[in-house]
Amino acid sequence: MAICASVSDWLHQSQTADQVAGDGARAVQAARQGQIATLVLPADCAWNQAAASAPPLPVIPPGKTTSTTIDQVAAALKNGKKTALLLRGACLTRRGVEAAGRIAQQSGARLLHDYFTPRLTRGEGLPEVERIPYFSEQIVEFLQGLEQIVLVGAPPPVTFFAYPDKPSWVTPDGCALITLAGERDDATGALEAVADALGAKQVGRIVKRVIPDMPMHAALDPHRMGAIIARLMPDNAIMSDDSLTAGPGLHQSLKYGPCHDWLVLTGGAIGDAPPMAAGAALACPDRKVIALSGDGAAMYSLQSLWTMARERLDVVTIVCANRTYNILNIELSRVGALNPGPKTLAMLDLHDPELDFVKLAQGMGVEASRAETTTEFAAQFADAMQRRGPRLIEAVI
Repeated sequence: MAICASVSDWLHQSQTADQVAGDGARAVQAARQGQIATLVLPADCAWNQAAASAPPLPVIPPGKTTSTTIDQVAAALKNGKKTALLLRGACLTRRGVEAAGRIAQQSGARLLHDYFTPRLTRGEGLPEVERIPYFSEQIVEFLQGLEQIVLVGAPPPVTFFAYPDKPSWVTPDGCALITLAGERDDATGALEAVADALGAKQVGRIVKRVIPDMPMHAALDPHRMGAIIARLMPDNAIMSDDSLTAGPGLHQSLKYGPCHDWLVLTGGAIGDAPPMAAGAALACPDRKVIALSGDGAAMYSLQSLWTMARERLDVVTIVCANRTYNILNIELSRVGALNPGPKTLAMLDLHDPELDFVKLAQGMGVEASRAETTTEFAAQFADAMQRRGPRLIEAVI
């Protein structure tokens, strides 16, 4: 229970078999409210006979922002101060992003989201929401000059990790924090209400798709990979992303690609892109799913490839293979370990032995190939976009 408590919003343990059905209904109700729900069943609860099933419980609607708060936020957006809306949660899907775009057009406010936000609908036809950078000094510079931040389903901006002699609280001094909607509130409805209160009807500046030129034949790197993916990926795809150090290069083009849902790593662990992609493909079998992961990260969830093969899921997994835990090397230096010894560095190295994701994927029943150049990657990715079913591309960068 203690382990579950650290990662659950709702947690309960059934005491008898007769309680399981009702407890299960409450767990589903909590999950449908957007909570992480965990129901623990002792072994005897699983094998003993239960008396009856339980009816489903109604979905608890999200909280409503009061009209007073709507008016206060609308007034703040008209006071001439440099303002940003920090968005998180369901308001980062189409309806919410469109409402936020109307507000930005009317007020001049910036639209922001956390670096690790769970989900964002982005790309062609939608307002662009800026991603807050990863490192604390970058965040401080990014937010500099803001006089007020409106929190829309989001907590105040802080750094992901703490570092010696670097700030974790990154809201500029003197910047007011104004809460429009909390985590469990109807943030999308609140944005639409603010837009209406402002008389904001214009959609604002929206992303126009940029179709990158096909890169010349060259060694593969994240920037060239991102350009190829943005050029060839279909509309309405789902992208599951755990690319970390390759991410900035990849997303330089992808954020201006066709409209798609972007699912992002949100915790300190790595390796969630392939299993999250499997879940997305099960939920949306009519949509192409692309998983972006690193070679070190993908080793934590290799068995998800077997699930993709078993369920015939339409997922293309791209493993960015730099043969090292590069993100951990970066974090090591940032906490002050400036002269790590050979044994420390060896723990973060993936050369001895070198991983072979083609063979690993094939062993799980997934068709796989390796690309070391732009030409190879473009041909393999184009083929994967034209065919259904699980596929893996090991992209050596």
